[in-house]
Amino acid sequence: MPLSNVPFRMDRSPVLRYGLAVVPVLGALGIGLLAQHYNYRKAQFTPFIFAVAITGWYGGSGPAALSVALSIPTFAFFFGSPIYSVYAFVSELPSFIAFACSASMAAWFSAVRRRVEADLREARDRLQAEVEERTRQASLLNLTHDSIFVRDANDIISYWNRGAQEFYGWTTEEAIGERSHELLHTVLPAPVEEINRELLATGRWEGELRQTKADGREVVVSSRWSLTRDAGGRRLATLVTNNDITERKRREDQIRGLNEELAKRSAELEATNKELEAFAYSVSHDLRAPLRHMSGYAELLQKKAYSVLDDKSQRYLAMILESAKRMGNLIDDLLAFSRIGRADTQKTLINLDQLLREVQNEMRQETEGRIVDWKIGALPVCYGDRSMLKLVLANLLSNALKFTRNRPRAEIEIGCARENKEEVAVFVRDNGAGFDMKYVHKLFGVFQRLHQSEAFEGTGIGLATVQRIIHRHGGSVRAEGAVDEGATFYFSVPNVDPR
Repeated sequence: MPLSNVPFRMDRSPVLRYGLAVVPVLGALGIGLLAQHYNYRKAQFTPFIFAVAITGWYGGSGPAALSVALSIPTFAFFFGSPIYSVYAFVSELPSFIAFACSASMAAWFSAVRRRVEADLREARDRLQAEVEERTRQASLLNLTHDSIFVRDANDIISYWNRGAQEFYGWTTEEAIGERSHELLHTVLPAPVEEINRELLATGRWEGELRQTKADGREVVVSSRWSLTRDAGGRRLATLVTNNDITERKRREDQIRGLNEELAKRSAELEATNKELEAFAYSVSHDLRAPLRHMSGYAELLQKKAYSVLDDKSQRYLAMILESAKRMGNLIDDLLAFSRIGRADTQKTLINLDQLLREVQNEMRQETEGRIVDWKIGALPVCYGDRSMLKLVLANLLSNALKFTRNRPRAEIEIGCARENKEEVAVFVRDNGAGFDMKYVHKLFGVFQRLHQSEAFEGTGIGLATVQRIIHRHGGSVRAEGAVDEGATFYFSVPNVDPR
C-alpha cells in the first residue's frame, strides 16, 4: 500500500505522532551537517523545511508546530552565526524570521493538504460504498418480476429493471432517457397536477393506470410511486413499481356486467311477481262475488226443492255446495297468501316461547278429545314480524295436529335446533303420516298436496305461506320425513336486527 494512503494522524498514539516531529528534524540536521562538511551552505536551509512539511503531512498540525519549534533553535545552533551558540548576530535575524515563516507555511500547507486529501479519500470511499450498495440493490431489483423504473424530476427514465423490460418490451437502452408517460402512453386516473400535489405532500401515490406496451397492447397496472428528495427537500427522483392487473380488471368488468344484468333481471322478476300477486289478488277478489251467488242460490234450492228431489239429485246438490265451500276456502287462502307478499313487515324482538303458548291456546279446540303429548323445549328470542311468525307456528302446529289425527297418541315436539350470533333455527316434529322425501321439492309449492284430500283436508297453501314468510325474514325452511314415520319442519330466522 502506498505510504500516502496510510492513515497516520488521528488513529495513532500521541507518542508516535509527536515522535514523528523529532525524527525528520534529526534527519534534516544530519543532512545539513553533511552539506556543511562539503561546504554546501545553501543546502542547509531546505532539509529543515522539508522535515516540517513531512511532519505536517503525516502527523498533523500539532506535531508540525513542534517540528517548527525544534527546527528553529536547531538551525540557529548548528548553522547560524556564530555556530554552536544560542546567540545570533542581528544581521542573521531576517534569515531566522524567513526560516520560521517558511517552516510555518510548509507545516500549515502540509496539514491542510493532508486533511483535504483525507476528506477526499473518505468521500471517495463513501461514494464507492454507495455505488456498490446501489449496484447490489439494482441487482436485487432485477430479480423481481415486478416492473420497476426510476424517473427524475422531469419524468425522464434513469433506471429500468429487467421486470419492466420483460413486461413492456423495451430494453434498458431504449427506455433510459425517455419520458415515461410519453413512452408508455400513460392514461392517468386524475389530472397530473393533482397527482403531483399528492406525491409532493405525502411522498407516495397509488392508483391504477392504463398503459401501452411496445407491441401496442394496452394493459392496466396497479402503480405505486415513492418520492425521494435531496438534502434541501427538493424532488430528486420517483421510484415507480407497476403490477399487471389487466386480467383481474377484465374479470371485474365481467362480474360487474353480470351483476348489472342480474340486478336488471331481478328487478324485472320482482315487477313480474308483483304483477302476478296483484293479478291473483284481483282474480281471487273478483271470484268471491259470483261464488257467493252460486253458493247462495244452491242453498236456497236445497231449502225449497230438497224434498222433491230424488237421492241422486240431492247428492248432486250437496256436491255443489261442498265444492263451492271448498272453492271459497281456496280463494280465502289465496288472498291471504297474496297479502303476505304485499304487506309491510313490522319487525321487533319476539319471545318465541310466549308466541308458541298463544298459538297453543288458540288451537285448543283442535285438540279436544285427543291425546296429544307436547314436548316443548326452550325457545330463544328472535327478530321478526310478530304476526307473520305467529302464522308460521300456527300453520306448522296445525299440520302436525292434522297429520297425527290417526295416531292413538300424537307426539309433537317443538325446540331450538341451532342458535348462533346471526340466526336461530326452530323445528316442529310429529309422529304422523309423514311423506316420501323424493317429493320434498313439491312440499312448499302453492296448492301442492302429497296426500289425498279425502284423507286430510286442506288447500295446499299453508306450507307455501310458511316459506314465503320465512324468506321475507331472510331465513330458510326445509323438511325431513318418511312415509308413516312422521315429519320434521325446520325454519331459521335472524336473532338480531340485521341493520
